[in-house]
Amino acid sequence: MADQVERVRVESWAVPSDAGEVRLDAFLRKCLPQLSRGELTTTIDNKLFWIDGRAGKKGDKLRAGQIVTFHGPEEWFFTQPPPAKQLDVPIIYEDPSLLVVNKPAGMATHGFSGKDTGTLANFLVAHRPGLLTVGKSRWEPGLVHRLDRETSGLVLVAKTQQAFDELRRQFRRREIKKIYWALVWGATEPAGTISSPIAHNARDRRRMRVVMRDSAKPKDQRSWNALTGYRTLGTRKGVSLLDLDMATGVTHQIRLHLSAIGHPIVNDPLYGAANPKPFGLTRHFLHARLLQFRHPADGRVIRVESELPADLQEVLKRLKIRI
Repeated sequence: MADQVERVRVESWAVPSDAGEVRLDAFLRKCLPQLSRGELTTTIDNKLFWIDGRAGKKGDKLRAGQIVTFHGPEEWFFTQPPPAKQLDVPIIYEDPSLLVVNKPAGMATHGFSGKDTGTLANFLVAHRPGLLTVGKSRWEPGLVHRLDRETSGLVLVAKTQQAFDELRRQFRRREIKKIYWALVWGATEPAGTISSPIAHNARDRRRMRVVMRDSAKPKDQRSWNALTGYRTLGTRKGVSLLDLDMATGVTHQIRLHLSAIGHPIVNDPLYGAANPKPFGLTRHFLHARLLQFRHPADGRVIRVESELPADLQEVLKRLKIRI
């Protein structure tokens, strides 16, 4: 198949007479509200915006009457995920109110601009376009929760706003059961609970951090309570297979909690030790294998399970860990 030709768009805005002196990035946030601050920074750094004929910088001060021009890929103007019918994501369960999909590893749950085309959100709008009216953002059509890019497994999607609101309430009340399987370094205790709060890592935007209960925390930094229970299913050759009950839903919760107790997930580049491709793995060993919740329409209990993907099963086979 021939490569798709990138479609170029040219758009201009005049700084209004009553604007006063305004920074370029602040001006563009009003012109392109669909883009996040990070996305706008990327477009500016890539010299896609010009001010009176010269490449703009985000700190440039604009004056009334100046012309700001965009010249670049039109995908930056999209206000919703572009559909991608070529993506293959198994639908495990579906009814008029919701569906549950089995997200493969390597696929982001959603993107933040039209430049993102290989996400679960792109799959969903291609096959269920009605989801664009469901949820809190068109970039997250019907998505009740998320999984990290390299985590495989079950994702719950609402097909109506009423179902979305009810399922989100169940998540907030910790009524939805979420079970993961992870392979971690070291021999773990037979069972345990990790309850350390989690906050953003101010030194590295990619990471979260555990908040020690007796440590000082900046007054303006938010933290979230997090609760992870685990049960050891088997231990061999310096690793353990865990069954994890994720009672809360904080970003990177399982990965960070396990690392904090000295048992990082095998091949986790963010919270684990540097050990490239152990046991032939090309991603971290974490799989969302079970979801259990009350149906938002009639209250009946729905339980959906997903088998370990072939790459993770192969690792357990090599280690002779039986499940």
